[in-house]
Amino acid sequence: MMSLLMSFLFLIPVLFMGYWWLVFNFMLLMFISFLSTLPFLPYYSFLSYSFGGDSLSLCLILLSIWISLLMIMASYLIKKNSPFKVEFLLVTVFLLLMLILSFSTTNLLLFYLFFESSLIPTLFLIFGWGYQPERLGAGFYLLFYTLFASLPLLLGVFYIGFNSFSLYYFMINIDFSVFLYLSMLLAFLVSMPMLFVHFWLPRAHVEAPISGSMILAGILLKLGGYGIIRVMNFMYMYTFYNYVWISLSLLGMFLVGMVCLSQTDMKSLIAYSSVAHMGLVICGLFTLNTFGLYGSLILMISHGLCSSALFCLANISYERLSSRSFYINKGLISFMPSMSLLWFLLSANNMACPPSLNLLSEILLINSLMGWCYYSFIFLAAASFLSCCYSIFLYSCVQHGSLSSLINGVSSGNVREFMLILYHWIPLNFIILSTDIFVIWF
Repeated sequence: MMSLLMSFLFLIPVLFMGYWWLVFNFMLLMFISFLSTLPFLPYYSFLSYSFGGDSLSLCLILLSIWISLLMIMASYLIKKNSPFKVEFLLVTVFLLLMLILSFSTTNLLLFYLFFESSLIPTLFLIFGWGYQPERLGAGFYLLFYTLFASLPLLLGVFYIGFNSFSLYYFMINIDFSVFLYLSMLLAFLVSMPMLFVHFWLPRAHVEAPISGSMILAGILLKLGGYGIIRVMNFMYMYTFYNYVWISLSLLGMFLVGMVCLSQTDMKSLIAYSSVAHMGLVICGLFTLNTFGLYGSLILMISHGLCSSALFCLANISYERLSSRSFYINKGLISFMPSMSLLWFLLSANNMACPPSLNLLSEILLINSLMGWCYYSFIFLAAASFLSCCYSIFLYSCVQHGSLSSLINGVSSGNVREFMLILYHWIPLNFIILSTDIFVIWF
């Protein structure tokens, strides 16, 4: 594990040379070597200096590296037009480093430290390379929502360390109260986000650059789910109030699905669909059964790839039309015919069509929730139907209809854009051939 972290020391001098594709290729080489050398084991291995990983950590670390290198690939306009391309690469690598440290640490206080540190480069991405002046308000929303919920978590970590004499995940043994239970969960529920504390996410997504949207949807939402899994290792005996979060999330999946159908902005619709998918992850995590935990991990991986690809497609249209509105982005099957198939494939994956990982995860999670409470099928059926509706709505509004009078001629994607989308779509649909790596950690 430390060898992976030390490899970043060799990447930092390369950043200041400004060799954009050299950084990309170095991160790709690091991903391939990490994937081929580290085995997926159900217990913590490669322990060194309180860092290590089990298969849960390794899956999310691999997803972090993959999304980060695709961030560099998607942000080619920053290399082309921005004078701050070295700073952008530095922020991206620092963010990736904080994410790897978050997923690989075995100490609760260090996890909190790296969990909060990952917000700082995300804030820099929104402030520095965002689109409109409203990005300042969106960044403050992100910062204050997460920090407000994180202070009780810090106090809870100190209390556990003082009374349990250990902050190692698997050595904590302490009597819980409702206040400690809430303090350990609220920061992660806001980070995911859960219904009623989700308002920061659509604003942050809409104002963030494509790299910020990709890392928010692909990785940062998963930090909340990972944190819930880790704290439930020592909090499983105090689960009387889990039904509150499951009930809120079931309701939220239905309400957010209705909200998606009323959106006029492509990125806003994709962001709200992320809230609905993360609601299903919260339900699976709090049922505390095997299907729920497996399904939550697989949905976190699949949502990270699918949602990131949809944001890339929305950005490809935005770069050509300078608008994300459905009123401008109409009839793109005539304007960009080469991208229409990719829009269809990713919209189908977003509604959990086979053979994507989304389908496998939703089957597991629906089984988990039906085992928890039979009557949850009412909200599950409605949420699945609305998921199909807003995915079709996104595809049909963008691809069909009459072209805007502001558009003249046709356009096409370049090789970089096609490879960018295929690098999301191929793992999303082919990892289902080897899903045993997801089910050996529990």
